[in-house]
Amino acid sequence: MKILAIIPARYASTRFPGKPLAKILGKPMIQRVYERAKSVFSDVWVATDDQRIEDCCHQFGANVVMTSETCRSGTDRAAEAMQKIGGQWDAVINIQGDEPFILETQLRALCSLFEDPKCEIATLVEPFKPTENIENPNSPKVVLGVGGYALYFSRSAIPFIRSVEKESWQNSHVFFKHIGLYGYRPKVLLEITKLPAGNLEKAESLEQLRWLENGYKIRCAECEGENWGIDTPEDLKRVEDLFKN
Repeated sequence: MKILAIIPARYASTRFPGKPLAKILGKPMIQRVYERAKSVFSDVWVATDDQRIEDCCHQFGANVVMTSETCRSGTDRAAEAMQKIGGQWDAVINIQGDEPFILETQLRALCSLFEDPKCEIATLVEPFKPTENIENPNSPKVVLGVGGYALYFSRSAIPFIRSVEKESWQNSHVFFKHIGLYGYRPKVLLEITKLPAGNLEKAESLEQLRWLENGYKIRCAECEGENWGIDTPEDLKRVEDLFKN
């Protein structure tokens, strides 16, 4: 398969401005993500709207494409980048620019879903560990149907386990958390960026619900591993400590 990997990276961030350029043991975060992606894909591009990020990418030899400042999401930025890069692709992989620990096994698991020609959109899920809090709204949950297709994503703990005390839910059911890594068929990627936000997306603030509301199917692969995404400067310090070890 011919795969295009895109890493959307924007400078503006409410909780962590300039995050892609933050150094992790001397290397910009965006460089660490890029190097992880290059270990799997031959065609990797950073998509940004900021000259500082573009300059940084050129310094370590990355492919980079400038995109609009008006992109609403990483998905929109990936779609614009794909059109600017050109070429014919079997799938486009959207890798978040704040995931310096993304695993090769996770990237390959995502790509494997596109061996099925029926796969429109792909993403990853992982079972919650017993020590993890399924009530954390910043860790979206997903329920799966037959064949690994997503039925629904939520910031709430789903499904509701009837007749079981809530503190015992994780002992009686496997809950899945969503790993924010996406793949799309090029045609589908262009289609979903033209959709208006739906009621479910507005309620949960999860863009993948827009796609489900409009009848698109999201195929999920189960994976294991820790990604340690970075949302705040405090997260960066924690990740630096992990890299040291």
